[in-house]
Amino acid sequence: MSLLLTLLLPLGLLIWSVYRGWPVLLAAPMMALLAAFLSADPIFATLTQRFMPAVGGFVIAFLPLFLLGAVFGKLMEDSGAAMALARFIVARLGAAQALPAVVLSCAILTYGGVSLFVVAFAVYPLARALFHEATLSQRLIPAAIALGAFTFTMSALPGSPAIQNAIPMPYFGTTAFAAPGLGLIAGVIMAGGGLLYLAYLARIERPETVTAAPETLDNYDGEQIPIWLAIAPILTVFAANWALAKLVLPRVDLGYLSDPSWGGVTPGHVVGVWALIGALTLAILLLLGLVWRRLDHPRVTLSKGSEAALLPLFNTAALVGFGAVVSALPAFGAVNAFTTDMPGGVLAGLAASASLLAGLTGSASGGMSIALDTLGPRYLETALAEGVDPAALHRIVALATGGLDALPHNGAVVTLLGIAGLTHREAYGPIFVVAVAIPVVALLAALVLARQFGAF
Repeated sequence: MSLLLTLLLPLGLLIWSVYRGWPVLLAAPMMALLAAFLSADPIFATLTQRFMPAVGGFVIAFLPLFLLGAVFGKLMEDSGAAMALARFIVARLGAAQALPAVVLSCAILTYGGVSLFVVAFAVYPLARALFHEATLSQRLIPAAIALGAFTFTMSALPGSPAIQNAIPMPYFGTTAFAAPGLGLIAGVIMAGGGLLYLAYLARIERPETVTAAPETLDNYDGEQIPIWLAIAPILTVFAANWALAKLVLPRVDLGYLSDPSWGGVTPGHVVGVWALIGALTLAILLLLGLVWRRLDHPRVTLSKGSEAALLPLFNTAALVGFGAVVSALPAFGAVNAFTTDMPGGVLAGLAASASLLAGLTGSASGGMSIALDTLGPRYLETALAEGVDPAALHRIVALATGGLDALPHNGAVVTLLGIAGLTHREAYGPIFVVAVAIPVVALLAALVLARQFGAF
């Protein structure tokens, strides 16, 4: 009963309130304080010493990415670049291929190392124009973006630069290419199953749910932007991100970062973020140089893009704060203790533990970090004793945290719906199927294969 009151009740109320459309900025701290109250923790100390530091830490870490991603997306929309790409894709693939085109665009960007938050900002204008051309329902756009950005490229495909694929490496001594066979099969299940489901929904949507015409289609009367101009900024993000992360920044002497005055961190903690900030900045400058004369009011576009970053950023930060409060509760310690005794072997136990923790925190990386910090050494020791390849542990834990993490209170889900201007009631159902239900099926398939054939 104590666990139900102090942990599940606040979590359930948070999910319910977000789904019903209550502001996340209010719901997250209120439910965090409710959890503290039910656990007899001091309310004000919980707010100022646990909730707010977590919120502030997230804002400090990700403000540049949210800001640059939003500005980049707004420039792509107002310049007509997104419209040009949409028309190009429809002309080459046909309107019937709008769904796979959006999914593929998101997958290429995220597999290339672009943050899923940035992808959501950058691809939405493209998806909006593309879905208009194809007369598809607007409520399917978040699900299409989620399928391409939040699922198989995040947790399944070998070599993915996603943080969820990087966290297990120091715990298990593996690489980003751990268990590539398991990852590829799980990725095919996620991508194929998600596309089939969304295609089915697209066929049965009623005509009145078709998305309205994007603002660029209504207002842009100038010369059609050449396709090379629309593609160049996206390619710049790819190329600059890779070059900065692999060639430029690793050759720079960053030893000064170990000094406490600079955070006392290793270069590996910041190089990835720096590379993405640099890549987005270069892409924005290139886009401004190419389309400045095509923009009616460049400063208004930049202003609107900057403002568009704030609400998604603070919504997500508030949910991170909720996770920080919940993870400090005694009841959360009981959950950790319970997951250590899960039956079914080391792989099944690790999968159950990581899935549960990701669902409770609403974060794949957060749930994985908690699970591996507390249980990683034990699972590795057990796996070696049982002859289980650590590569299988890596891939299973990555897959496990890529399912229940996308429940309604997940920060990326809230951000995506905020960008699209849709409520949970309007658009979360398809997201749940492609980002929660189908990834869980892929995880179960990977567990069966790993049990039979090991890591491959």
